[in-house]
Amino acid sequence: MVTVDDVRAVTAELPRSYEVLVHDRVKFRVGQIVYVAFSRDETVMGFAFPKADREMLVASDPDKFMLPGATDMRFHWVCVRMEALDVTEMRELVVDAWRMVVPKKVAAAYDEEHLEEMRRDAAG
Repeated sequence: MVTVDDVRAVTAELPRSYEVLVHDRVKFRVGQIVYVAFSRDETVMGFAFPKADREMLVASDPDKFMLPGATDMRFHWVCVRMEALDVTEMRELVVDAWRMVVPKKVAAAYDEEHLEEMRRDAAG
């Protein structure tokens, strides 16, 4: 099972990312924009995700993914059960969520630095 510490290890290498604790919940931000947040018991991770694709994601694996609560439906957001994640998938979700909130040139520079690593991961 993936833990908050596993997520911290990923976010630590993402430019402009920082951690905050808000009402006993761990959140990761770029500027004031939250791109990953955990439930208080750290069993569910919410993450930035395109609104247009979230119903499809949830339908693809409803035991893993879920829509956010009604008050958060206005945001680009999806939730995932931590027990259902592996480290590789978590990394993809977190990095993609981060990409949604940083300037394109920051994401492009990160991708350039990590191109070889991404190629190795894709090759499996």
